[in-house]
Amino acid sequence: MHDKTMIFSITDNRDDSIRTILTSVYQALEEKGYNPISQIIGYILSEDPTYITTHNNARSLIRKIDRDDLLEVLLKSYLKS
Repeated sequence: MHDKTMIFSITDNRDDSIRTILTSVYQALEEKGYNPISQIIGYILSEDPTYITTHNNARSLIRKIDRDDLLEVLLKSYLKS
């Protein structure tokens, strides 16, 4: 019998969750006619939630993400492409 240890990564689940939330926020901003990139950058730099619309609960969603975690996922995604 081989006794192998399974590796469980919370980071992968966290990254997927952040990606899902960020996609929803992006779509909500776009639906309301905002420039999603500019609005999200404004939020990241200032941590002021008013940069994000309340449409489709986007403001509440993005506030569930720690800003440092959001930046980490964005940077990792950028460097992979």
